[in-house]
Amino acid sequence: MFKSALVGMALLFATGAAADQPVSVELVLRSSQTIAEQQIELPQGPVEVTGSIFTIQPGASLPVHRHAFARYGYMLAGELTVSNQETGKKQTFHAGEMIIESIGKWHSGSNSGQVPVKLFVLDQAPMGAQTTELKDKD
Repeated sequence: MFKSALVGMALLFATGAAADQPVSVELVLRSSQTIAEQQIELPQGPVEVTGSIFTIQPGASLPVHRHAFARYGYMLAGELTVSNQETGKKQTFHAGEMIIESIGKWHSGSNSGQVPVKLFVLDQAPMGAQTTELKDKD
């Protein structure tokens, strides 16, 4: 029973579901690189998975920071502009889009829209590791 259910789910995920089906799957993103075009590599050994929802009010900005490990975000609402401090590159993300954050690159995010940003963030890092480092103000 369990094996056949897994096979059925695999077929559903592989093919998607027709509009008249009670369940459907929409691929949002498939990538092996971050937004800074870095290859994604997972930490070795036991990991801790953390999920958070960030709410960023219109006009508000996150401080300049960087991540030591892979971090994934899914835009639930609003408009978020991410600025890479090292390259000057800016990217804007909207509700329904995924963000694979850069690793080890200083960046910041700001709400460039008129409604609060709701961003679901998923971290996968070694147990107890600090996933975000804030840049000292010069």
